[in-house]
Amino acid sequence: MARLHWTTDLNTGIDVIDKQHRKIVDYINELDDVIGGDGNRDRVALVIHGLVGYTTSHFQFEESMQEEAAYPYLKMHKKLHERFVKRVGEFQGRFQLGEDVCEELHNLVYNWLYVHINSEDMDYVPSIQSNLSHQQDHTEKEKSFFGSFFNK
Repeated sequence: MARLHWTTDLNTGIDVIDKQHRKIVDYINELDDVIGGDGNRDRVALVIHGLVGYTTSHFQFEESMQEEAAYPYLKMHKKLHERFVKRVGEFQGRFQLGEDVCEELHNLVYNWLYVHINSEDMDYVPSIQSNLSHQQDHTEKEKSFFGSFFNK
């Protein structure tokens, strides 16, 4: 298998999202490690469970940022996430039934993440960056107002 290496073209420019994406890359690479490892099913189960759980929480976070930014394609983006979670959940179920799904799951997640970040995720970046910038401007104005009020 192949390890996924973070490259600058995967950066969205939104630090919190990029950190979460890097963590998903770490899970993909852990899955790669267990494929060539000793076949310890407990370790494989932990990696798959971690990958599914972390990816699901990342999606929820990402969707909340999109909602807050009034991203117009949130529903469509959520559906992409839901389909992916369903597919990965099916792999998890197959693994629990004793099937060796590691290589197939690795290939799916490896390819999906790269394409998803570079297409679907990059589409929401301007909306979220604009919203974050607006929030920062608002915070700066509040600091300025209260700072001038209390420094007198």
